[in-house]
Amino acid sequence: MRLDGVSAVVTGAAGGIGTPLCRQLVSAGARVLLVGRSAERLGSLARALGDLPHPRAATADRNALRDRIDVLAVDLTTPAGRHAVVATAAARQVNLLVHAAAIASFGPIESLDDRHLDELIRTDLVAPIALTRAMLPVLRSVPQAAILTIGSAVGSIGLPGFTAYGAAKAGIHAFSEALRRELAGGPVRVQYLGARATRTGFNDARVDAYNTLTRTRSDAPETVAAAAVAMIESGRSERHLGFPERFFVRLNALVPTWLDGGFVRHR
Repeated sequence: MRLDGVSAVVTGAAGGIGTPLCRQLVSAGARVLLVGRSAERLGSLARALGDLPHPRAATADRNALRDRIDVLAVDLTTPAGRHAVVATAAARQVNLLVHAAAIASFGPIESLDDRHLDELIRTDLVAPIALTRAMLPVLRSVPQAAILTIGSAVGSIGLPGFTAYGAAKAGIHAFSEALRRELAGGPVRVQYLGARATRTGFNDARVDAYNTLTRTRSDAPETVAAAAVAMIESGRSERHLGFPERFFVRLNALVPTWLDGGFVRHR
């Protein structure tokens, strides 16, 4: 898919991965609808993106570049929020939906209360599934479209401390895989990017300490964003970032109990 022909919706646009992803998309000539909960953060991002150089835009066309960027502050866990995204996407002839919105969850399962668990599942699993379903008529109305979900390695490798978060990410990975097969042969391509630990404000000090103690490697958010952009351009269906994470994803899928003894330090 050519990026200069893309009209995208990016959820979680002002987040740690969403921000560099939107920056790279706009720099490549894409039109982007920034979606998130905070109008203030989205507005700041839109202004910053409006000052980026465009591949084919002269200085006199700067206002036209800003017109390529729009913001929509909504709560995607609500039907009204999702409806607003779909209506705006239809008007913009969107052909790319990127799921980057998520909330974090870390700690022993006994420490997570019901309210947090409900918010986690609604935000990280139910909302992207429901938004995808609602967006399919829009995406099917154009000759070529794609849905890219930015997931996590913990959705494929169960880690102590990430029980609930891993469950949500495992669910969205399974959804993406099944949807890819369900829509195969049609105009809508389904893609999944499994990121490993990423150096953003998404993680709190406890997770940073956990990653240090367990010697977990991490990527810069710009690296994850670049991988996402490369997938959009290439059409690749699925990719997991980092070594040894890619190896453990495959091994865990084949013989998951073999890895059980390797998480003493994580506990």
